[in-house]
Amino acid sequence: MVGSATAEQDHKLPEARPRDAQASGFRRAARAPQVSARLPSRLRWRRPGSSGAAAEGASALGEVGPPRAKEPPPAAPLPRLSAESPGPARDGCCTMDSCSSSNSCFSIGSTSPGAVVLLYSKELKKWDEFEDTLEERRHVSDLKFAMKCYTPLLYKRIIPCKPNDIKCSVLNSAEVHYVIKQLSKESLQTVDVLREEVCEILDEMSHKLRVGVVRIFAFALSKIFKQIFSKVCVNEEGIQKLQRAIQEHPVVLLPSHRSYIDFLMLSFLLYNYDLPLPVIAAGMDFLGMKVIGEMLRMSGAFFMRRTFGGNRLYWAVFSEYVKTMLRNGYAPVEFFLEGTRSRSSKTLTPKLGLLNIVMEPFFKREVFDTYLVPISISYDKILEETLYAYELLGVPKPKESTTGLLKARRILSENFGSVHVYFGDPVSLRSLAAGRLSQSPYNLVPRYKACIFISDTETWSYNLLFHTFSFRYIPQKKSEDMHAFVTEVAYKMQLLQIQNLVLSPWALTVAVLLQNRPFMDFDTLVEKTLWLKGLTQAFGGFLTWPDNEPAEEVIHSSILLHSNIASLVKDRVILNLNSGDSEVVDGLIFQHITLLMCSAYRNQLLNVFVRPSLVALALQMTPGFRKEDVYSCFCFLRNVFSDEFIFLPENALKDFEEGCYLLCKTETIQVNARDILVTEKGNTVLEFLVGLFSPFVDCYQIICKYLLKEEESYFTEKQYLAGVRKFTSLLLDQGASQCYDVLSSDVQKNALAAFVRLGVLEKRKV
Repeated sequence: MVGSATAEQDHKLPEARPRDAQASGFRRAARAPQVSARLPSRLRWRRPGSSGAAAEGASALGEVGPPRAKEPPPAAPLPRLSAESPGPARDGCCTMDSCSSSNSCFSIGSTSPGAVVLLYSKELKKWDEFEDTLEERRHVSDLKFAMKCYTPLLYKRIIPCKPNDIKCSVLNSAEVHYVIKQLSKESLQTVDVLREEVCEILDEMSHKLRVGVVRIFAFALSKIFKQIFSKVCVNEEGIQKLQRAIQEHPVVLLPSHRSYIDFLMLSFLLYNYDLPLPVIAAGMDFLGMKVIGEMLRMSGAFFMRRTFGGNRLYWAVFSEYVKTMLRNGYAPVEFFLEGTRSRSSKTLTPKLGLLNIVMEPFFKREVFDTYLVPISISYDKILEETLYAYELLGVPKPKESTTGLLKARRILSENFGSVHVYFGDPVSLRSLAAGRLSQSPYNLVPRYKACIFISDTETWSYNLLFHTFSFRYIPQKKSEDMHAFVTEVAYKMQLLQIQNLVLSPWALTVAVLLQNRPFMDFDTLVEKTLWLKGLTQAFGGFLTWPDNEPAEEVIHSSILLHSNIASLVKDRVILNLNSGDSEVVDGLIFQHITLLMCSAYRNQLLNVFVRPSLVALALQMTPGFRKEDVYSCFCFLRNVFSDEFIFLPENALKDFEEGCYLLCKTETIQVNARDILVTEKGNTVLEFLVGLFSPFVDCYQIICKYLLKEEESYFTEKQYLAGVRKFTSLLLDQGASQCYDVLSSDVQKNALAAFVRLGVLEKRKV
């Protein structure tokens, strides 16, 4: 059980862990920290008495897990409010009437938790803001679209230049020149040799944007998107705001990353709306694709190595290249905060390297402001869904190649439903920094800088942009405050992405199916999905649901779209857990593939439900319903799962308030001065929320069991992943567990990171 002693500890973001599993090893901590909170093997509800205090003889709900359709576990009686129970206190506490209002507020105690009042509401998006961009494409020649007059509005202070001019500017920059001189002294290599190496890096890295190649892509993508997607919906208001932002200040595009299609889709849409095409940070893997790699380069992609290691010269060249394009306003800079595609449909924790680079010109006052634009891309059906399941089960990612691309052309005969692209409001970096950074983190401003501040609203001078610098460069080190600020900005951008991700009916349907597998009656499925639809909308979820179609048709259409995962047979919806006569496909158990694909779509819901679900789990794990004990348990769970979900650092109290508010709004709980009470109608909601998040609790418990039985004191990440996979497969084969999510390498790696952060394991270089 979790006691009140478990307060939220340090919420500073842990340092990024190396990707190379062979470069480091793990061992059990010599002395485990004294932590009173733990994940219990059995989670229980406690029933408060009429005074709200804990009563004796609580009833057990039993092992947390999705309820089965055939033999649902008996639901334990939840604490209820009766006529004899005292109502919420008047001093700022939440009442049921106030919870139904969009401006509800309540107090949860002192700062630990303190007398902080939450005014929380979510403005629902309007679907009439969206436009299907493919509708016009279906009535206009693709060739005419590709050859249209393309005259985008550009940054008002742009300096006309060609891609080669940018390379020359980087080669002659003071920062690169400084690093070359330092390395020349250290390695005894001549300056000329190192300059030649810089030229090779730039040739490998730089883009060669050409409108002719862009037109070829526009023609091809228009045909492909019309073939595989029924709609590509875009919010026009976001496009208009982006158009204004691009003319005012340098712009950084920050899209979510769920598919290889993401960056192609964005360039296609910007070309469609006559906006400047972005320069896109792409992995070096794409250069292995003959012809295609060079075409991507000529459509705006610039290439970066996955890891820089200790290569100071490469880092200096790469960062200066990105900053030069940004300072010049050459084109919007686009990159993925997550660093790679999310295989599990959960937003990955941000990688800060590129964000540090694009924010640096503002910190050095080389640009007056920079706009950050969060973009949310949502797919009804993900093109790589099967590939992702294979990778999560341990199959290595196939190498990008032109041959592989040609083999994938079979997708042209499939239907992937709709795509929704939401361009968020441009966020001013200057506004974010106001009050946070009162003075420049770079106290010593190098004399070489190319931009000189004249006034708060007017002129910036770039007259040194392409000149060779002959004076001394002074390297600057980022302050801790600035690093914390960059981290905070990264998480804020990701939360804005999450807020605007669109949920399809299938995400709701599969969440219900997973809690009632392996099959359900169709009518029951419709009923429960509609109930979940109402709960999702009450929690502020951005849900697409055709208003003019019966619910039965909407859900039936979703099942047909995902016929590889589920089937409707004789009024029963059945998950496809076997493949014909064989249970094994490509060396993997077919059931595992299907269930991990289902989990990926269910995970899309978790962004909406994570905070109220953690409150529900905390209520179930806490002996009694004292507010401070529940908050303490919530903080522990939030800390444990901080690699699974996106939480703003140092924001636990507001996250707890949000979770409680949403549960109050749906009349699931009431909060008074001391306790959190469950209403009579709260049983169903809390049980669903616990069932939705119980797979993660179960996964971490299973991995704990594996670590406890592991005899070796030291192990590498590769050994750990192989050992956990073998251990969990054995549990599943024996029927000792029904938690298939633990097979996911994504969960396994996140659990390892959590145990290192909590001090259970130590990570050392070997």
